[in-house]
Amino acid sequence: EVHLVESGGSLVQPGGSLTLSCAASGLARGLPLNNFVMSWVRQAPGKGLEWVSSINRNGKLVNYADSVKGRFTFTRDNDKNILHLQMNDLKPEDSAVYYCAKSASRNVLNYVPSGLVEYDSRGQGTQVTVSS
Repeated sequence: EVHLVESGGSLVQPGGSLTLSCAASGLARGLPLNNFVMSWVRQAPGKGLEWVSSINRNGKLVNYADSVKGRFTFTRDNDKNILHLQMNDLKPEDSAVYYCAKSASRNVLNYVPSGLVEYDSRGQGTQVTVSS
């Protein structure tokens, strides 16, 4: 079973920056992380799960929600099984619990979704609060 652990969430002022990280472990032999699309999703209090960004298997293709495009950058290091979400110019509406999530199925190399898909693993989340 894949285990995902997010970190890096914090309280930050509007306009500030944060970098979230997600470490993956427990991957099955023969199925390294680079077989799968990875995503960041978030959930604010009282709201549903919102897709933030997805990255393809080798990290060359990334899609972002319109609400974060130009401010967030999603990268992956498949050698270290670590993902990062660099968040700049943060806004109060970015406040949420952020989760990294693993696609439920193996994906072709150039596939990257632009919305929520089926996930089979998700971390416990890290809280981001943007407030003055």
